Amino acid sequence: MITQQRIMKVLIAPHVSEKTTLAADKAGQIVFKVALDANKSEIKSAVEQLFKVEVEKVQTLTQRGKMKFLRTPGKRSNWKKAIVRLKAGQDIDFMSAEKG
Repeated sequence: MITQQRIMKVLIAPHVSEKTTLAADKAGQIVFKVALDANKSEIKSAVEQLFKVEVEKVQTLTQRGKMKFLRTPGKRSNWKKAIVRLKAGQDIDFMSAEKG
């Protein structure tokens, strides 16, 4: 059982783009930006407890930060992405989750 405090640290934000919107419509997948130290079981528990849905599968990957060359070269920080597949008939409504 994951604590409420850890849930808030594991899930940072939903990652919304054209590609993730298509994945949500076609395959029932939701993409989240998560903590770099989060593992799949923590992500699954956090999504199930926070949104009251059943998770079928979790895939994770670490996005490397982009290199930027302005006056002085720099690098954006790396971040971790979790692709969460929900069981059939399940859906997350982010608008009602914000109000509740």
